[in-house]
Amino acid sequence: MHQMIVVCTGDENTRFDREYYANIHLPLALECWKSYGLVSAEAFYPVAQLSGWLSIGVYTFNTLQDITLALESNETARVMADVPFFTDATTVIRSHFVPF
Repeated sequence: MHQMIVVCTGDENTRFDREYYANIHLPLALECWKSYGLVSAEAFYPVAQLSGWLSIGVYTFNTLQDITLALESNETARVMADVPFFTDATTVIRSHFVPF
């Protein structure tokens, strides 16, 4: 399995709707990317307010190539169009993680 980590960053003035993200956006990503090997999508939220991280999304795919195919797919536009509904964060850090 391979994980894509998506981090939304911001400060106390940045809007981020955790309920929307967990209950609407993540299921949308699953719907859009399931055919590209997305197995699960999870949300985590930092305890520390000082990190500047608002959310950590963990998207688990079967293979690293599946992540690339999903991101290059037409469905990605649908996933990205949903982002303004839960946050006005302008910085997103995305990384691919592979098992040791």
